[in-house]
Amino acid sequence: MASSPAEPREGERRALERLTAARLEPLGWIRAASNEALLVRLDGSPDDLAVYKPDSGERPLWDFPPATLARRETAAFALSDWLGWDVVPATVYRDGPHGPGSVQRFVPHDPARHYFVLLEDESLHPVLRRVALFDLVTNNADRKASHVMLGPEGVRGCDHGLCFHVEPKLRTVIWDFAGEPIGVEDRDDLRRLADALDSGGGPALGGLLDPAECAALLRRTRALLGLGHLPDPPEDRRPYPWPLF
Repeated sequence: MASSPAEPREGERRALERLTAARLEPLGWIRAASNEALLVRLDGSPDDLAVYKPDSGERPLWDFPPATLARRETAAFALSDWLGWDVVPATVYRDGPHGPGSVQRFVPHDPARHYFVLLEDESLHPVLRRVALFDLVTNNADRKASHVMLGPEGVRGCDHGLCFHVEPKLRTVIWDFAGEPIGVEDRDDLRRLADALDSGGGPALGGLLDPAECAALLRRTRALLGLGHLPDPPEDRRPYPWPLF
């Protein structure tokens, strides 16, 4: 059962406080990232790591406004946390060594155990299906297999910078649950989200998304509730990211 959306859960609250207040010590670049991303140590602690993505390191995109990807990363966590879904690691938007950007708690994981490998474990299907729902609601344009990982606290997703566009942009590798009904708890969470957004409440997205993007989030949520199941891949545009990993 999802927890109350009023405040972050205790563990997430502590993580957010740490990410917000700690000194960021860069350890090195994450070379596989398409935009500038650094692994940082929090206050010099060897076991307390985060991923820092500064606005200044974003490559220009034709379809997303400049210097907004880090805010979208943070908005994805705010939504996941409000829903109580735990599919995005704790993330804050703050200043850092290279200027403002997102800082996300690093999840220790085996990169070889990506989505296609995790899919073989049927016990993980409920949370993987929830990640698919999350991508539908956020309009994730870049859900690669490597963006789904299994850490000490379970399955988490990363790299949500290309989310929340007002136009249909969904590109994901997670189409294995197409046609399956939305579970009762997930449906209740989505209905709660739609009602909150409709009344001007919901996740704290102000300063992270613009009003048109919040309105589009509400429309997508209502549409998914009306459909009642996970959709098939669209036939009028490319539904997969490239590369897949």
